[in-house]
Amino acid sequence: MTGFIDALRVSASGMDAQATRLRYLSENIANADTPGYHRKTVSFHAATGRDAPAGAVRPGPMRLDAAEPERIFDPAHPLAGADGYRQGSNVNLLVEIADTREAGRSYEANLRVFDQLRQMSTALLDLLRR
Repeated sequence: MTGFIDALRVSASGMDAQATRLRYLSENIANADTPGYHRKTVSFHAATGRDAPAGAVRPGPMRLDAAEPERIFDPAHPLAGADGYRQGSNVNLLVEIADTREAGRSYEANLRVFDQLRQMSTALLDLLRR
């Protein structure tokens, strides 16, 4: 039965990691028009420790994208400098939307694995009761 539990924990760790990624992606999309905003990224690492099953992941620390924010020529804008340029963000909405779809599908795949394992363990317990 520990194999089922470990598999459930691996699937749950994947869902947790993708939920964290989706949170940062949604912040990026929401702040795409915020002057000076830097895109947030997160990477995944293998979960380590005595209690961590093989294959489990955890989200790493949040990092800011080092790319320079876009410079936008808009002399009428209140934040524009003497040269007429203002600072935008370094968020590319196409990349963020694509990453959001990928993270959502990965979350759904982990959820399906979790559900299948739960159904298998329930079926096994039903067999053992007979």
